[in-house]
Amino acid sequence: MWRGIARGVYPTVTTIQMTLEEELLKEMDRTVKKLRTTRSALIRDSIRQYLKMIRSQQLEAQHREGYRKKPVAKGEFDVWESDRSWSE
Repeated sequence: MWRGIARGVYPTVTTIQMTLEEELLKEMDRTVKKLRTTRSALIRDSIRQYLKMIRSQQLEAQHREGYRKKPVAKGEFDVWESDRSWSE
């Protein structure tokens, strides 16, 4: 989350116009008031979180595809079998 000046330089910002359903706007305004923040900050943080989630989902899909193309071979991870047990 960006907070304040990074290395003494202000980030470049652009003003945009958005269209929201009335009920979504009301819910956002209630949340903004509770969090003592601004609409812009809430939207920025929400977009950052959403983009992070999408990147994570894409990486997970790549991992699944990799294992689909090259499944784990029988015995491939047996070398670590003894490391999984807890000693008393």
